[in-house]
Amino acid sequence: METSNTTQLESEVDPLDTPTDLSHDAVREISTALRQLLAEVFALYLKTKNFHWHMSGRHFRDYHLLLDEQSEQIFAMSDDIAERARKIGGSTLRSISDISRHQRLKDNNNEFVTPKDMMSELSADNLELTRSLRFTHQICDRNNDVASASLIETWIDQTERRTWFLSETARQL
Repeated sequence: METSNTTQLESEVDPLDTPTDLSHDAVREISTALRQLLAEVFALYLKTKNFHWHMSGRHFRDYHLLLDEQSEQIFAMSDDIAERARKIGGSTLRSISDISRHQRLKDNNNEFVTPKDMMSELSADNLELTRSLRFTHQICDRNNDVASASLIETWIDQTERRTWFLSETARQL
């Protein structure tokens, strides 16, 4: 009899269930927003690396290094976003196809993109990421998730800086 009770209890517990004082609805809403945000971050990271790898022209070295620096900063966000979702008991992305299902930023598969178009496109994408960060911050605020909101505030500042650098660089081209 003890075995059947243990089995029944084990089947009722989610194996990824993490203790949190946030409500089940809050965890679902926040982790969904974080999953969407993570997909955006991965899409932006890969696009930034794509442009880094395919940069050409007169200012190659400067732009190549700028995009490398920015891609490292973007990638650094990914682990924190995923771990934040897990810390509150949510789940996160599982594969590249999962990223593509959740991303809103458009990929760029063009064979050639001018440096000006690269900078302009990345500036617009970073601006869109800022909007996503603010939206997620609002969800965290509404659900009293201070820790996630605090992380997001730092990422907003970083993303605004990238937008600024990219827009100024595109203006000069």
